[in-house]
Parts: sequence; structure tokens; C-alpha cells
Amino acid sequence: MRMYDLIRKKRDGLELSGEEIRWFVEEYTKGTIPDYQASALCMAIYLRGMTMEETTELTFAIRDSGEKLHFDGINGIRVDKHSTGGVGDKTSLIVAPLVATFGVKVAKISGRGLGHTGGTIDKLESIKGFRTDIPVEEMIKIVNRYGLAIVGQNAELAPADKKLYALRDVTATVESMPLIVSSIMGKKLAADDDCIVLDVKTGSGSFMKTLDESRQLASMMVEIGKRAGKKMLALITDMDRPLGLAIGNAMEVQEAIETLNGNGPEDLTQICVCLASHMIALAGCCGGDYAYCERQVWSLIRSGEAIQTFANMVHAQGGDALWIQHPEFFPRAKLSRIVRAGKTGYITGVNTEGYGMASLLLGAGRNTKEDQIDYSAGILLRAKTGDFIEEGEPLAFLFADREERLEAAEKTFLESTFIGDQAPEKRPLILDVIR
Repeated sequence: MRMYDLIRKKRDGLELSGEEIRWFVEEYTKGTIPDYQASALCMAIYLRGMTMEETTELTFAIRDSGEKLHFDGINGIRVDKHSTGGVGDKTSLIVAPLVATFGVKVAKISGRGLGHTGGTIDKLESIKGFRTDIPVEEMIKIVNRYGLAIVGQNAELAPADKKLYALRDVTATVESMPLIVSSIMGKKLAADDDCIVLDVKTGSGSFMKTLDESRQLASMMVEIGKRAGKKMLALITDMDRPLGLAIGNAMEVQEAIETLNGNGPEDLTQICVCLASHMIALAGCCGGDYAYCERQVWSLIRSGEAIQTFANMVHAQGGDALWIQHPEFFPRAKLSRIVRAGKTGYITGVNTEGYGMASLLLGAGRNTKEDQIDYSAGILLRAKTGDFIEEGEPLAFLFADREERLEAAEKTFLESTFIGDQAPEKRPLILDVIR
């Protein structure tokens, strides 16, 4: 088999066989196919697309390119949740304890943030002592005892994706639906879960900017998961506005704690209840009756039981559980600044990606994987889309360790906030469910 023939075949719009796709992934992972030929194939895929069969074969080849996690030592049904990334999205920190408290096991592999989107692992590492690099055997013990564990991705898990994504990132081939689907699901299927609920974001703060694109992505991922023998469901959720009020690692953990204690922002609480209820129903609890599961999740939030589950996980993974009981222990930024409205009116909309970039400028994220994060940096919103605000009133508080960071972030934040005379039309948070 020759790489030249695969490139020409896809260039001409023909379908690659499963054998050809698996050969490419195996050989590229081993390093026998040069980057320039892999780049050419990625560009051909970007321009010509892939059939559902090709995308499935590519996903499974990426899944099988390295180690796979085996969770058969976990006692009970295993359910996972994956988000396609957003701004202020700390749902995993809330949803996982809720589901685990109900009795469904959550062994979660999460990632770090890159660019304007935050990462669950970065948020958790803002907790003093918290370890995300624990071995699988220890993870299984924690899940069996407390119901959940959240760890970082093993370097040997789906290594083909790491190589391909790095290549796509510098060859303008990231925005290809088959390559996006195979990247997300290849990693997700390398973990040994029974059920997966996907939170597919749509809007200015997400990778998929339109509802139609998000529906297509969600439908393809659900179908591939089903072909792999998993129970699947996807929610399409709005990311034309940040989720909650906090953007930044330590502040997002604090907001997650508030939400688990029943005091979280309405939008964040609503989405977390919906995700947790679907995860529990998909796992077969309560006869799969979503409405009943939803009532049970609300009762867990009102009772505060799930916050203890979260504290137990933090302690088991080396973190200081006192920080969960006393969120004031989290690091505080050296400097802060109030961003004020320049005119009176309604916030008609925001560029959510711009808010994420402002947080990045403050030091809360990274442009490259080597960048150091300031866990105390970030944004605390005081007004959101639809709110009426007077000139001079606070839109947000910015937190950073240097004055120049505050200057740059304030400029970006204001450029990303739109104020007008008419209140915007209300848009639901949950736009669709793909089963």
C-alpha cells in the first residue's frame, strides 16, 4: 500500500476503504509516513469530506492506535459526559458529583484548556494538592469507593489523535467535520464507559458557530458511539453567552461549589441538572424516566449531598477538601479592575469567544501547552445578555497579577459587549436533543 495512492484517491473524491484508513493511522502513528503526506491527506479530506463509513473507520483506528482503558473493575454502570468546549463551562465539576451521589459511576478522563476555552483539569488543579495524573488502578479504587474520579488524559491514549491534531493545527485543516468527529470520539471510545452524554456547544463561544453544524456534529458522534456499542445522547447547548458568571479556573471551581450548594447561577444550574438527569436516565436508573431523574437531581442539589461527594473525590486525589468547605481559601489575584458600561441600554449580545480571549489575556488560559496558568486570574460577570444597564454601572470585574494584563483584557471585553436600545429576543439554553 502506498500513501501516494490514498492521497490521490481522496483528492479525486473517492471513498477510502477501512483497510486503507487503518493502514494510514497505524503507519503515521509509528512515524513511517512523513508529515507532508499526512498533511496532503488531511487537506484532501477537508476539501472532499468523508462518508459516514469512512469517518467511523477513522474514529475506530484512532481509538485503537494506543492503550485503551479497561474499567471492568468498576462495580456498576459507568457513564461519562463530554463537552465540545466553551467559556465558563464548569459543568463537569457539578454534573459528575451529582451523578455519582445518585449511585452511577463516573470515571472521567478530561483535558486541559487551550486558547479561549477552559479545561476541567486546569480548574481542578487550582485546588491545593489535587492530583490529575493518578494511575488507572488507583482511579478505579476511588470510583468504587466514592463514585467518581476525574483525571488527565494518558499520553498513550489515542496517540494518533495527538499527532494528527498537531498537524491539522498548522495546516488549516482543523475545521473538517470528519476530522473533528474522529478526534473527539477516538479519544472518548478509548475509555471503557457504558453510556456517554455529549454537550455540543453552538454559537460565538464554541467551535461550531451555527445550529445546523452543531446538529450534524452531534448526530455523527452519537451514531459512531452507537456503532461502538455505547448508549449515546447529545444535547445542543447555547454558547452565544458564557455559562454562569465566572470565567477563570479558581473562580469557576468556587462557582461550581456554590451551585452544588444550591446557590449557583440559574443558567449553569439548569444545564447541569439537564445533563445529570440525562446521564442517570441513560444509565437505566428509574426505568430511564427522564422526568423522574430530573426531580431526584433537584433534590440532591437542595439537600447538599453532592458537595460531600465532590469533597471526597478531592481528598482521595490528594487535594485539600477544606477548600471545598471554605472556598475563600482559593488563591486571590493581586490586582482587580471594574469594567463599566459606556452607555445606557440592554446588553443585546456578546462575543463569547472575545470574553474567553479577555480571560486568556488576564493569564487564566494558555496559547501553547507550555504556557503557565495563573489560577487566580479571570472574569466575574455582573451583567449578561438581556440585562438592562445604566452608563457607568459595572459589567464585570477583571482579576490579574499585572496592570498591563488588565488594560488589554478590558479593551477586548468592551469590544465584545454590545449594548443597544431594544431588549434581545430570549434564546433557550438547550436547543436540541439528539438521541
